[in-house]
Amino acid sequence: MMMKKLLLAAALAAATAISAQAADKLVIGTEGAYPPFNFVDAAGKVGGFDVDIGMALCAEMKVECTVVTQDWDGIIPALQAKKFDFMIASMFITPERAEKVAFTKSYYKAPMTHIAPKGANITEFTNEALKGKTIGAQAGTTQAEYATAMYPDATIKLYPTQDEVNIDMVNGRLDLEVGDMLPMMAWLNADDGKCCELIGKPIADPKFIGQGAGIAVRLEDKELLAKLNAAIDAIRANGTYQTINAKYFPIDIYAMN
Repeated sequence: MMMKKLLLAAALAAATAISAQAADKLVIGTEGAYPPFNFVDAAGKVGGFDVDIGMALCAEMKVECTVVTQDWDGIIPALQAKKFDFMIASMFITPERAEKVAFTKSYYKAPMTHIAPKGANITEFTNEALKGKTIGAQAGTTQAEYATAMYPDATIKLYPTQDEVNIDMVNGRLDLEVGDMLPMMAWLNADDGKCCELIGKPIADPKFIGQGAGIAVRLEDKELLAKLNAAIDAIRANGTYQTINAKYFPIDIYAMN
């Protein structure tokens, strides 16, 4: 009997040690195709604002993290399938998504915007005014939801990545696109974005942009969710967030509306 108890205690200790070791290592998932928030550089390294924030949160939680990329249209199923532990990919928090994953508090807020070729002379943003126009957006995003809902009489073209939307805009296949303001501003400052400009007022309807961008975990991972929320507060308080923010943006995007 004593031997059985010793063996059981040893097994429990080993299991606890393995669990603790696993808890010290996490995998971050991101898209890798949404600069400057997340991208893969020429050397194949994943980087961007999202990735830097994710790694800063890991450092604050004192866990070792690695980063993997996942196509946007499969990013929530991949999280649910445990291909990574948390996802940071500029995903807006919406009620529909919150049924599938649990979100942290917002780690930044940003409106959407319209982009058009320079000189397009589009001044009204109603379904009637844009009837027959071809409007692009990335599939599975709140920008796609907005374009589809607001402009039912336009031709809405959806693409796997934002880069593909931008390419069709450059090549004259789109009259207009709907995108996140901050990535679009960065693109317009790049050589291939010189064709185009932001037009109209920022789109800040909470029905579409929700509470801002959140970090997603599986619904059952409540402990990790709490740790991430605490880490967000910590990197805001100690200045780490602001240092990363300044690397990519001239304004504090945490509270941008």
